[in-house]
Amino acid sequence: MESPKRYLITAALPYANGLKHVGHLAGCYLPADIYVRYLRAQKRDVAFICGSDEHGTAIPIQAMKEGTTSQQIIDKYHAIIEENFGDLGISFDIYHRTSSQLHHETAQEFFTMLNNAGELETRETEQYFDESAKTFLADRYIKGTCPNCGFNGAYGDQCEKCGTSLSPDELINPVSTLSGEAPVKRKTTHWYLPLNRHEEFLRKWIIDEHGSDWRANVVGQCKSWIDGGLQPRAVTRDLDWGIKVPLPEAEGKVLYVWFDAPIGYISATKQWALNKGRDWEPYWYDKETKLVHFIGKDNIVFHCIIFPVMLKLHGNILPDNVPSNEFLNLEGDKMSTSRNWKLDMQDYINDFVKKENGGPQMADALRYYLTQIAPETKDSEFTWKGFQDAVNSELVAIFGNFVNRAFVLMHKLTKGKVPALHVAIQDETDNVMLEEIRQSKQRIEQLLEGYKFREAQFEVIDMARKGNKYMQEKEPWIKAKKLTQEGETDTERLQQEIDNCLHISLQLCANLAIYINPFLPHTARKMLHMMKVVDKMLDWENAGKTKLLSVGYSLRAPELLFRKIEDVEIQEQIEKLKSNSMPPEVPGTVETIPPAETEAAKTIVAPQKAEIVYDDFAKIDLKVGTIVTAEKVEKADKLLKLSIDLGFETRTIVSGIALHFKPEDIVGKQVVVVANLAPRKMRGIESNGMILMAEDQQGKLHFVSPESVINAGAGVS
Repeated sequence: MESPKRYLITAALPYANGLKHVGHLAGCYLPADIYVRYLRAQKRDVAFICGSDEHGTAIPIQAMKEGTTSQQIIDKYHAIIEENFGDLGISFDIYHRTSSQLHHETAQEFFTMLNNAGELETRETEQYFDESAKTFLADRYIKGTCPNCGFNGAYGDQCEKCGTSLSPDELINPVSTLSGEAPVKRKTTHWYLPLNRHEEFLRKWIIDEHGSDWRANVVGQCKSWIDGGLQPRAVTRDLDWGIKVPLPEAEGKVLYVWFDAPIGYISATKQWALNKGRDWEPYWYDKETKLVHFIGKDNIVFHCIIFPVMLKLHGNILPDNVPSNEFLNLEGDKMSTSRNWKLDMQDYINDFVKKENGGPQMADALRYYLTQIAPETKDSEFTWKGFQDAVNSELVAIFGNFVNRAFVLMHKLTKGKVPALHVAIQDETDNVMLEEIRQSKQRIEQLLEGYKFREAQFEVIDMARKGNKYMQEKEPWIKAKKLTQEGETDTERLQQEIDNCLHISLQLCANLAIYINPFLPHTARKMLHMMKVVDKMLDWENAGKTKLLSVGYSLRAPELLFRKIEDVEIQEQIEKLKSNSMPPEVPGTVETIPPAETEAAKTIVAPQKAEIVYDDFAKIDLKVGTIVTAEKVEKADKLLKLSIDLGFETRTIVSGIALHFKPEDIVGKQVVVVANLAPRKMRGIESNGMILMAEDQQGKLHFVSPESVINAGAGVS
């Protein structure tokens, strides 16, 4: 869509069950804010929508932990998260709540419309039931032993020790977290969205129509899901906390949080329109609206497969793009709330923004670094040393230095006023710099339109870098010294050369304010104050112009835009992170079952897991691979880093077999690989798959291998 009438920009609704960390900020909220600020500078009709996700089991679980009610939990964290976003310059047009009456009504209407149209189907299934608590148990209310790593505190949806996604049926010895008793199976009826009916639509829309303009990680994940075959997905569940299913036969059931949460974008738009006295419907029904969802990669399936099916069935527009970022790690490890290995937005605000020497400049400092390391195409890493280097070496030494030099020299050499440009003596260096200013708009604009915010910010800093180089070549301070030397006769030309350098430098400063505004809004406004101009100067139509500041206009004295980050501050943060965190667990990558605890059970190699159907097995892509290289992972006794030839590509896989095999002994070995396992980082290395192993009664591991050598990449079935 080349020139949409309006833009609807959404950022994933954060769960109101706790503080949010900078990984969340980098994942979707900051890039969304950059894009929205750019659109506003373009004078586009844009609505920036977000709000708290306040349903689901995570809320009552947090309430139990804090000894309070679910309502008090969402009230508490909704207010904190909203304030955190404001302190860091995230400029939502509305930050709504899914606990609002308007949202409940909107979600119920959505369900009713789909149900009445026959787009939902009912199924009777067996689910775990706590007879003491007299309630069906959500996955998070069930704990047991992880079948993958043997951890005794695994939840019914995931083991937080090894990270494996689970179902309650896979847990060994499951118990209810409500009563501590073993649950029983009972029949229950739920409503399902039959995604399998919409595979053809999704394949055409995503793969054919957006295969080239959406990010590769988004298209790739969607294609994997579609190729694996989509299954009906429950839209209701047995739970007290949530939006009641609007049917008389659905007593005690609520809408599943994954179903009601994205509808929160619609209810928030309704509330925004009510607040503004506008019509909300064109933003969700008019095909000339450009809808863009900003999300993290853990939300790709919901926003690209499930919610679009819901929107299509409901008659709404579909997203034009879904720019999804990967994950942001912290100091060599994955951010983890359970291990407290994280940097919460609140902690950064307390330690930098709201402390002495803080203020909005420190909010911009974080925005800058997070954009510089934005995980746009792959996981990236926040380090405190990297943060310090980015601020000191780029914001202070390049951007801030250029602006400060231009203003200091203007006050010193041209009486605090914008000097004239003397065209008659312009040289090639002047002309090149002026042309750079004129061309910069198109380069930065194209990157912003393409959601390449990291590259766009680099271009802005690079313009300041070019300004420093230009000023260094022109050396107006040297020319000023010559003016005072006895016997100097060409004073008029020297002054004109000084004027030209400072005129062009100040015009570049004005452009830098426009360009930096989407990224560092507080910095842009501080520059406007120094230039004594109004906000209108930041309109995008002014970008690339070389006559933004009038000749003879008096500008204010310079103010430092940024401050240096001191070594002691960085050391304090690193020590704080380490002292507050739990010891990291190194997840295993080998499919093994923990040894049985009783003598009678010692002959049981592996207890049988819950029964699956063929379609479940068919989702696993098993291929034969050949180990090309093997090496130990530094500071990890159990891990080997393997390069495995799969025929069509060579994969890096990290495997916990170092105690059983020497690296040099397994090179050339053929193995069976789970080739479509989602990648995850281990000790800073991205592992893309899993090798299959068998464990004997003595705990010794054996490769699962073909009887004879066959071609790498051969399928296993």
